[in-house]
Amino acid sequence: MPIGFRILSRPRVAPKALIQAFAVLPVANISDNMSRLSAGGPRLRPMHASGGMAGPALTVRTRPGDNLMLHKAIDMAEPGDVIVVDAGGDLTNALIGELMLSHAKKRGVAGFVIDGAIRDAEACAAMNLPTFAAGVTHRGPYKDGPGEINVPVSLDGMVVAPGDIMVGDWDGVLSVPLDEAEEILKKTQAKQAAETRQMAAIAEGTNDRSWVDATLKERGCEFPNN
Repeated sequence: MPIGFRILSRPRVAPKALIQAFAVLPVANISDNMSRLSAGGPRLRPMHASGGMAGPALTVRTRPGDNLMLHKAIDMAEPGDVIVVDAGGDLTNALIGELMLSHAKKRGVAGFVIDGAIRDAEACAAMNLPTFAAGVTHRGPYKDGPGEINVPVSLDGMVVAPGDIMVGDWDGVLSVPLDEAEEILKKTQAKQAAETRQMAAIAEGTNDRSWVDATLKERGCEFPNN
């Protein structure tokens, strides 16, 4: 099978229950429990109107400006999949627009993460299929290839393997490695519970802020006499 024109099968996919558990958690809290080391980059911003996203990654690597394999990925996608496209971050040509998003929504695709550009931005926002992309341009794509499906991809340093859990909200997108997902979930749920308790303390006026001065003193900070 030639490199550059390969369509592979996903070796495995995250269980639905695991995906649903991540879907209700803030991406920021998940990121904190991955040591803040993984991120798709600040350029990947939501192009839809509202809401978050969670689902198993169906990965695409494509030549910048070409969407042939993205078309094929949409046709292959299972309901609930998130299609993740490594297009090299190039913004010269849009890889997807209203027609393709409509087709994907009809097929039950849960969302897109595109390290590249989209077009028909207003229509895409109104459609509200979760879509994270690096930019917008009116210039259309080529449909010649090459490209590959279900291979590991990298988006601004964030490695995504086929079947990993993709999560997204208005803070950005994150890939949760399937091998570590259970542990990350437990830690994130604990953090979320702690933040819920802290929010209640803030509302009640009992939130403990002594750690701020304690940390500053530990660092040798000098305070005014008054």
